[in-house]
Amino acid sequence: MKRAKSNGWNDFISCAEYLINNNYTRSTKLAAEGVSAGGIIIGRAITERPDLFGAAITLSGEMNPMLSEFQPGGPANIPEFGTVKDPEECLALIEMDPLYHVKDGVKYPAVLCLTGMNDPRVVPWSQAKFVGALQNSSASAKPVMLRVSYDSGHSAGDNITFFKETADRYAFAFWSMNHPDFRMIK
Repeated sequence: MKRAKSNGWNDFISCAEYLINNNYTRSTKLAAEGVSAGGIIIGRAITERPDLFGAAITLSGEMNPMLSEFQPGGPANIPEFGTVKDPEECLALIEMDPLYHVKDGVKYPAVLCLTGMNDPRVVPWSQAKFVGALQNSSASAKPVMLRVSYDSGHSAGDNITFFKETADRYAFAFWSMNHPDFRMIK
């Protein structure tokens, strides 16, 4: 919570380093995925250590917690994230905000952010701003994409939409990490 929120992405980075250092995988074959507030962990992990991941995926991910308290569902996040009205908590929000840590000229992994236009908890522009910042800043040739569902909210809603989004997430991860069965058809 708040200032300790950095433990989340630091631990996530440590787990990725462990898997790579102990030859369980390579960074080019490691995908990260987070949902809702897990978007903070994934966003900060790839802005802190983009070299560790071949792909990153968020579902309704909070990618701009600095402004979360001003979203419709945001006041409920103040106890966990903090408020900009408190100077110490504001500094913690800046540290946890993935959007604030996107830098020009960095080779970011492939990124897919999924959002629902009817999400009352994490507004769609949170992911859209993050995707736009990555698209404008990344020095890699890897795709950075936004998938918007106009029929869903904080989750897929119905089973058909859930299955389609799940298929898209796995296909994106395998394709972006050059799995031989997931190549572009020409």
